[in-house]
Amino acid sequence: MRIVLLGAPGSGKGTQAKLLVEKYKIPQMSTGDLLRAEVAAGTDLGKKAKAAMDAGQLVTDDVVLGMIQARLAKPDTKSGFILDGFPRNIPQAQSLDAMLARLGQPLQLALLVDVDTDVLMKRLTGRRTCGSCGAIYNIYFSAPKTSNKCDKCGAALQHRSDDNEQTVGNRLKVYQQQTAPLVNYYKAQGKLRTVRGVGAVSAIFKNVTDIIESQIRPLADVMGKIESAAARQAAKAKAAAVAKTAAAKAASRAAKVPPAKAATAAAKSGPVVKKAPPKKAVVKKAAPKAKSKKAAKPVAKAKKVK
Repeated sequence: MRIVLLGAPGSGKGTQAKLLVEKYKIPQMSTGDLLRAEVAAGTDLGKKAKAAMDAGQLVTDDVVLGMIQARLAKPDTKSGFILDGFPRNIPQAQSLDAMLARLGQPLQLALLVDVDTDVLMKRLTGRRTCGSCGAIYNIYFSAPKTSNKCDKCGAALQHRSDDNEQTVGNRLKVYQQQTAPLVNYYKAQGKLRTVRGVGAVSAIFKNVTDIIESQIRPLADVMGKIESAAARQAAKAKAAAVAKTAAAKAASRAAKVPPAKAATAAAKSGPVVKKAPPKKAVVKKAAPKAKSKKAAKPVAKAKKVK
């Protein structure tokens, strides 16, 4: 299954992505994770990304697409993948579709985790994180028992500097302007499905899996049959190509034969039959002629004269 997750910051799509990874054993490809991995590995793409980030610029789309393509080359993506954080706008979506089409791995589902803006504001501005154990709380929805203290380890909770109303408001505004149009883009392709991102995480995940089972499973069966047929066709084409190559080699060898022999060989459609060498004609020697009586008489007369 090949899925792209859509949703505003704070919608919980990252949480749903992790649950999908656990259930279906397919990798989540977050652009942020890909960037960090490529930079850490020192690849060519990683160097380009680092240069852009160090200069305070956005990483170009071709670099991000190159990272996604490199990730798709790994064997764990054979059964599918989950894209999170990319594409962010229509041009990126179009470039992604073109690349996946070339790879024969088109998206099957665009899943939107939909949450109202006022709920998103509370989720982001009310977020508190434990700097010791990493536990996450929210002062509006899941507040700690003791204010600003972690229930698990007692360490002080931290409030990210960018989790303020002004910054969060700007992030949501950018999402509405750039990323929200993707909803109509995938809807036009017939791939969009929407799940409400409010309530218990387990209930949201149940809705997500119901959508996947009803939409992707039947499609996956059909795609599997199509891919099998394509594989058989490719095998036939390969066999034909091998036979053609062999014929070409045979023709090349025949071209090196002397013209007279080549013309004779080309005229024959069946297997070459060697002819036996022609038999030599047997010439019988004539028997010696017997002496005639007339020849003998003169000799006898000669003896009488003596």
